[in-house]
Amino acid sequence: MLLGTCSLPSLPPASAARAAAVAPARIDEDVAAFYRAREFQPVWVSGRTLRPEARILLRMTGNPPALTAAITAAETGDPQRLTRADLMLSQAYADYVRTHHRRPAANGMRYIDGGLAPEPHTAAAILTDAAEAPSLAAHLEAVERINPAFAGLSRGLTLYRAKWSRLPKITLPANPPEPLLRRRLGVAPTGDLPARLSDFQRVHGLPRSGRADPATLAALNRGPAHYEQLILANIERARAIPARPGARYLLVDTASAQLWTIEDGRISSRMRVIVGKRSMQTPAMAGLIRYAVLNPYWNLPPDLIRERARKGARGIAAERLEVLSDWSPRARRLDPRRVDWRAVAAGRRLVNLRQTPGAHNMMGRVKFMLPNDLGIYLHDTPLRALFGGDRRQSSGCVRLEDAARLERWLFQGHTPTANGTPEQRVDLPEAVPVYIAYFTVLPSEDGLVFQADPYRRDVRPGSAPRRAARAIRAAPAASRARRARAAAARPARRP
Repeated sequence: MLLGTCSLPSLPPASAARAAAVAPARIDEDVAAFYRAREFQPVWVSGRTLRPEARILLRMTGNPPALTAAITAAETGDPQRLTRADLMLSQAYADYVRTHHRRPAANGMRYIDGGLAPEPHTAAAILTDAAEAPSLAAHLEAVERINPAFAGLSRGLTLYRAKWSRLPKITLPANPPEPLLRRRLGVAPTGDLPARLSDFQRVHGLPRSGRADPATLAALNRGPAHYEQLILANIERARAIPARPGARYLLVDTASAQLWTIEDGRISSRMRVIVGKRSMQTPAMAGLIRYAVLNPYWNLPPDLIRERARKGARGIAAERLEVLSDWSPRARRLDPRRVDWRAVAAGRRLVNLRQTPGAHNMMGRVKFMLPNDLGIYLHDTPLRALFGGDRRQSSGCVRLEDAARLERWLFQGHTPTANGTPEQRVDLPEAVPVYIAYFTVLPSEDGLVFQADPYRRDVRPGSAPRRAARAIRAAPAASRARRARAAAARPARRP
């Protein structure tokens, strides 16, 4: 529809028609409906001047010429031009949000609970949120960020292009002469070549030797397009986490084995975690942590049950494992001496093994439950030494470096007290979302740092024509083993 069909209440009669005559602009019907519903109150105009946020939005949208001209004209204070600028700003903002917050092209994240996935919004909803925000400037900032991973990766891509992508594209031989190496890295004849090499190695996830070793030469010869493709693929992964202004949630990155707590769109704390081994990968998923279980049992997953079965009844007793007929609430306790452990080890018979609560228990003192059919949850662990080595050693669940600190955060400082009974359930004050993602590029203070690709989910060298977003592998379906593990993750039957 044309601009002339809307007018601001402060304008004299027929002002909108005159504004349209100055320079007509096309406004979507849903944007016009938003203005009609609020009796044409402006969003970007205060009194007879544009609000400062108009210039912020202009920068966010890339300074389009028509919008730039409209804002410049409106700064004269002319009522008709203010009308036009307000409508054009609202249209530009609605378009920006719908594009900027689009769903990822190939989303491998599995959303267990409703309300956690990126959802399309109408222009009316987008503009209402902006108009009702306590601070429009803060609202625009939050909308632009989406989430810390997206914001950091987007900013890092710009910095990467400025620092590394503009260097000469030269293929280096196995033992390049120093002048050629200096030219490739943009280092002057008197510049510090080892320092530049060390910086390149740091950013690209290589050992920092300051020398042109084979791995560094290979990375230089891949060229910036290869690394930009990886950054873009990770930006697409970040789109799977919707903007949650003001919300508290957890973000777990299985590639770097780290966890972050997010508050008001910013990282408030971080810790190391242990995630699934390559053969039992922690899937990309999102769910709601609803409660904690204190003094938990550990229900072993099927692969570990078969492994323990090879030790026989004595090994079962040594690890303080109880034998149950199955994973159901009506499971019967079995005498380990009467179980055919060879059949269990071979997979011909199924039993449930659970470890009794205590300091020896592999769940530690607490586990945090996000009910799902994949059997994935977060939990404490007594194996502290593992955090200093390879942190991909679990059967899919997430082991926490500091479960007590996370417990305080989840319970908003009011940590529950254990009463000594096994499997004590304590509901959180409010459910907290957790997003388990996979990032092989992470933001840093001065740009980006490339990570390892332990689950091999990145674009492979032979797949260059494919969209970068297709580097995401979907979360696995609930196989028989995963269904059994999900049953094992449920609160155990008390003896």
